[in-house]
Amino acid sequence: MGYGLGAFLVAVGLILALAVQDTINGVDTTMIGWILFVVGLGVVVLTAVTLNRSRGVTSSTTTTHSDGSQTTTERRTSNHA
Repeated sequence: MGYGLGAFLVAVGLILALAVQDTINGVDTTMIGWILFVVGLGVVVLTAVTLNRSRGVTSSTTTTHSDGSQTTTERRTSNHA
């Protein structure tokens, strides 16, 4: 999914909710528009949270021993508040 899908749903939702004046029997286009708008905002927020969660600092240290072998150690630090 991602930001593109969220922006698309927000745009279609606002168009249906605010700009479309036509009526269809048994279908409330205004309500469908608001539902799509809210779902689109949810997709954008979930995408932002998911992408922000994967960020962090990774540092690696390589130690060379006296016999010539090497050991690499990786440390990951997350940026959670």
